[in-house]
Amino acid sequence: MLTRDLLDYLLDPAHWAFGDPESIPARVVEHLGYSGLALLVAAILAIPVGLVIGHTGRGAFLAVTVGNSWRALPTFGLLSLLVTLIGIGQLPALVALVALAVPPLLLAAYSGVQAVDRATVDAARGMGLTGRQVLTQVELPIAAPLVIGGLRSAALQVVSTATIAAYVGLGGLGRLLVDGLALGDYPQVVAGAVVVSALAILVDLALAGLARLVVSPGLTGSGRRPFSARPTPTTPLTDTRAKLPTPAV
Repeated sequence: MLTRDLLDYLLDPAHWAFGDPESIPARVVEHLGYSGLALLVAAILAIPVGLVIGHTGRGAFLAVTVGNSWRALPTFGLLSLLVTLIGIGQLPALVALVALAVPPLLLAAYSGVQAVDRATVDAARGMGLTGRQVLTQVELPIAAPLVIGGLRSAALQVVSTATIAAYVGLGGLGRLLVDGLALGDYPQVVAGAVVVSALAILVDLALAGLARLVVSPGLTGSGRRPFSARPTPTTPLTDTRAKLPTPAV
């Protein structure tokens, strides 16, 4: 019965009417707005710090400690504390989501630079590159796959958790959950969870496509080998030794 009610809710054209602020498309746009803003702020704060720590080696213990300890931070508990201190509004939700996104971004940027072969860095320095040039022209391009991987992880967590915005009076797909629970409309609650899950998967696929565009094929192993490096068929070896005449007995 719940499955049929869920399908009826999702297939109802009234819930997909563009221009209606209560429709699912409008909630998706709001949800993406909260998530995108949180990811942007977290990336501005965490990625440069992680890159610098990985490049210089200073503060590595702090980066690892902060990155791992913040993972255990309860987002809803932090949101409740911020609401108590600040009040209802977008700022508490934004701070909570930023705190959720910082650890994977920070650790990915730090780990990506640390994983760069030191011989490559020494060769770049030997060519006369400054520390900043080594970071931006050598280490960052090589670390790009791990950095984007951290961005994908952070995006999944933020998109899945941005439903908390509805608990502080904001919109987004969390409204389907909160309003559905308040009204006892469980098909709406399940529909909200399904749409949030689908949106998180789509965002992850979009970032995977972005990685294929910006990361060098040589770093992903998807590049083709040059023609000269392709193996060529070998001809069977023949015995070229001169045959000596058989001595007469």
